[in-house]
Amino acid sequence: MNSQQYFATCPKGLEGLLKTELENLGATDTRETVAGVYFEGDLKQAYRVCLWSRLANKVLLPLGRYDIKSGDDLYEAAISIKWQEHLKPGGTLLVDFTGTNDAIRNSQFGALKIKDAVVDCIRQHASLRPNIDKQDPDLRINARLSRDKLILSIDLCGDSLHRRGYRTSQGAAPLKENLAAAILYRAGWPEIAKQGGALIDPMCGSGTILIEAAFIAADRAPGLERKGFNLERWQQHDPVIWEELITEAKERYRAGIAAGLPEIRGYDEDPRVLRAADSNIAMAGMEEFVRVIKKPLRDFVKPTHTQLDNGLLITNPPYGERLGEVSELGDLYRLLGDKCRQELEGWKAAVFTGNPELGRQMGIRAKKRYKFFNGTLPSELLLIDVEESQFVNAAPESLDPTKATLKGGAEMLANRLKKNLKQMSKWVKREGIEAYRLYDADMPEYSAAIDIYGARDHMYVHVQEYQAPKTIDEEKAIERFKEIQRAVPVALGVQPENISYKQRRRTRGKSQYEKQSQGPATGRPVAKSSGAVAVSKEAPPTGSAWGKWHAEKVVEIDDGSFTVKEGQATFKINLWDYLDTGLFLDHRPTRLRIAQMARGKKFLNLFCYTATATVHAALGGAKETVSVDMSKTYIKWAEDNFKLNNMDLKRHRLEQADCFKWLNECREGFDLIMLDPPSFSNSKRMDGVLDIQRDHVQMIDRCMELLTPGGTLIFSNNLRSFKLDEEALAKYKVENITRQSLDVDFKRNTKIHQCWLIS
Repeated sequence: MNSQQYFATCPKGLEGLLKTELENLGATDTRETVAGVYFEGDLKQAYRVCLWSRLANKVLLPLGRYDIKSGDDLYEAAISIKWQEHLKPGGTLLVDFTGTNDAIRNSQFGALKIKDAVVDCIRQHASLRPNIDKQDPDLRINARLSRDKLILSIDLCGDSLHRRGYRTSQGAAPLKENLAAAILYRAGWPEIAKQGGALIDPMCGSGTILIEAAFIAADRAPGLERKGFNLERWQQHDPVIWEELITEAKERYRAGIAAGLPEIRGYDEDPRVLRAADSNIAMAGMEEFVRVIKKPLRDFVKPTHTQLDNGLLITNPPYGERLGEVSELGDLYRLLGDKCRQELEGWKAAVFTGNPELGRQMGIRAKKRYKFFNGTLPSELLLIDVEESQFVNAAPESLDPTKATLKGGAEMLANRLKKNLKQMSKWVKREGIEAYRLYDADMPEYSAAIDIYGARDHMYVHVQEYQAPKTIDEEKAIERFKEIQRAVPVALGVQPENISYKQRRRTRGKSQYEKQSQGPATGRPVAKSSGAVAVSKEAPPTGSAWGKWHAEKVVEIDDGSFTVKEGQATFKINLWDYLDTGLFLDHRPTRLRIAQMARGKKFLNLFCYTATATVHAALGGAKETVSVDMSKTYIKWAEDNFKLNNMDLKRHRLEQADCFKWLNECREGFDLIMLDPPSFSNSKRMDGVLDIQRDHVQMIDRCMELLTPGGTLIFSNNLRSFKLDEEALAKYKVENITRQSLDVDFKRNTKIHQCWLIS
């Protein structure tokens, strides 16, 4: 085929870069337009762009340009093309139609008209008609209608070129591969790599930037391992030219590897996204050259295993959309700037962000700014020379948040936390407590609950800020929350990655109060994954030897959770992924009471949550247990708790069901029942609505019917306004044990729950 015009599409904002890339690949007569570049070349040139372009989405071969005033015009335009020269008889096709005009108002209608024309054309020349295949067609037709002009083209690629085939796993907000490549081009990575400079991404996520950087450094064609191009099933395909280009690409890749790659490293604090990065790197065949390591930004230092005098720090840090998130992320960007100044003076830095204002928090001037679009979101790439002349504020006193200097309210809060910690230390040590409430809005202006999990030398902290009254200005509430974030690491000596912050904020418009994701500078990101519980095969020892075994065998679970001990039980705790942590701390005494009461008995736990009370009953010698909860997540969590305690589930049933309905249908008898329902529930999975004030007598009566003679019901709830209907329950022996069910850490908040023994 002689030289002709082609069109390479790309994301908006990459047109100039794509034009340069096409020219470097040998294309001529290049011309930019919105979201693409026209270029001239022969068939080999088009093939080369398909194989080598790191920026394009599609390479299209235009077949004709037509005036369109009606649906019939669409059909006539398409029927005029000799489709038998492009698609074999009996093959499959798909029409991608974009655009509208006064006559064509629906893209599906436009695609149908063109499909009909192609089918009729093929049928006129062969007995077999083509069929539609939306997944993997032999021929993909691109139809673009704009201002009554239709351009019909052959799509030589099929699936978008940005899908290289290596990304099987991803994090929360991954960059597309061609956008990552564009960022690397703008940052000057090809030249830095040729000079032997290193590349480091301190917040690498699932590793897309790292892999694209390795491809560039190794001179590897991005389409080399891609599965299938539509051009290979095109009737005018020239396999000789294509195989020649594939062979050339393989030889260039081998030569690039033989020449050696520079240091390419990524870091992230979230083990889940690092597992995704490892998987992607392996799929890309780059595991020998790209390495990722679990490390929070706070701990980042320049690698010392080899001499790294120059290089590029490149990263796509998170950016916030809500006011509170943006405020928190300023600390992250300041830390990023501090690390650049401390570790990488003389290097280049490139920071890609959807919030350029956050980039100014780094304290280093950007020498250039490039506009991009990340999907539809306007973004900027900040290019920075990490040199003293570009620093715009003084270096920090300390990068360790546990050693920060506190002032004002943050200092007062830290002093209160230290005081509480000291006062509770003897009780915690004497009772072997590993999960307790340290602070519960002791200072009204810092309205939060702060809970401690784990031993003193391996502590985790859970901070839940209570909703601020409407009379409190939102900016003031945000500032107080930041003071909490500054005070907690200093007071408790705990690094930010071991602290989970949850807050509820008033938002404008239709937004509602909601759980917010963890701030990346101060906590682990929220993720929707579940990991397997890491359990030792050997039986755990008892007595003083348990602590050492616990520290060595069951400290952290592979989804980022960890374990704590309570009495003889071990429980899985997750501070980051859910609103609650897996353990209601206020019911510690009740669970320990159940462990003492359960020996030889059959125990029922309704609204069991993660079945922590059931585990205590089982360890206390219960002959059989049943735990019921509506949540599949909590039932799975309960199963993990049994596994952690090496308990056989054959005698301990876990039932996922509507507890109210299950209770009414139950025909079993029990010696001991725990009933701890929510105050109110209208879950879609329930037949009705549960209101504990209205329904508690009915539920208690039904539980009492299931009790064996001499059995006991433990009834509890946390509705502050709750009033037990003593008259309706006068036929039972009712003992209020609320005071006995509150431990030292909840004496300040006696309304946290109410609890009764009923027999």
